[in-house]
Amino acid sequence: MFDFLEGYDVLGAFWMTVKLTALSAVGSLIWGTLLAAMRVSPVPLMRVFGTAYVNIVRNIPLTVIILFCSLGLADVFGVTMGSEDFKIRGFRLAVLGLVAYTAAFVCEALRSGINTVPLGQAEAARAIGLNFSQTLRLVVLPQAFRAVIGPLANVLIALTKNTTVAAAIGVAEAAYLMKTMIENEAQTLAIGAVFAFGFVVLTLPTGLILGWLGKRLAVKR
Repeated sequence: MFDFLEGYDVLGAFWMTVKLTALSAVGSLIWGTLLAAMRVSPVPLMRVFGTAYVNIVRNIPLTVIILFCSLGLADVFGVTMGSEDFKIRGFRLAVLGLVAYTAAFVCEALRSGINTVPLGQAEAARAIGLNFSQTLRLVVLPQAFRAVIGPLANVLIALTKNTTVAAAIGVAEAAYLMKTMIENEAQTLAIGAVFAFGFVVLTLPTGLILGWLGKRLAVKR
């Protein structure tokens, strides 16, 4: 029944998708947190940069960003990302593009969490001598993260599905292999069903686990 899978490394393709998702998720969380800090910063220049970045990047299609990373950074500006190997460089450029794009959504999710923290807590932190970065790091962000686990789970699920765009620059993840199999085999519906099931296996547990975690760690107000 699944003879059409012989000769294709389906598990390897999904493992590539997992690696893209994991590295991009970590990078997006770090960059998105910094952007959120900029957006609530008392420094006007940082607020302007954070706001401009989020509003511009969110309105650019991910495919355009990924292609710019490949054609613009690699081909025009000669950015090699520390490797001359085409496959390794393509993978790293795909991660860079996914981080740049997803961080904007992480930032907005975190900013909504920051807005749920009572203003009095930040004022109390300043009253005991904490500066802005200390207040944000020790008082505001811990509560904000707990408040937005659910929205961040949605961003992670969207990121998992967005990794398919990396196929546009030759990264051998699941969507790239699916395209190759459809071109070579006659089992179009069966191939689509296999890869759809694979993505459900990747995303459904993530949503369930993080949804449960969000309820468990929710800040009681």
